[in-house]
Amino acid sequence: MIIGFIRVELLIYDAQSLKEKRSVLKSIQTRLKQRFNVSVAETDHHDVWQRAELSLVTVSNDRAVCERELQKTLSLIDGDPKIERTVTDYEWL
Repeated sequence: MIIGFIRVELLIYDAQSLKEKRSVLKSIQTRLKQRFNVSVAETDHHDVWQRAELSLVTVSNDRAVCERELQKTLSLIDGDPKIERTVTDYEWL
């Protein structure tokens, strides 16, 4: 069993409040969970309104399958004009 984990730091340029930040993050998290076999959670920068960290996890018997699934999630994140991905850390367990 392979567990693929990525930690993604994001900048949310148009957010002027925590409420706007949560709205953007909720939208991204919902789309990721619906389209891909991943678990998603906001893991850092909870009280900063233009910055966020999401952690995404997927599990498979094959590392290539995990990598493909995580790359698809990153493509979805990169395709959203409301945010910019700044730092991405991978871990394999």
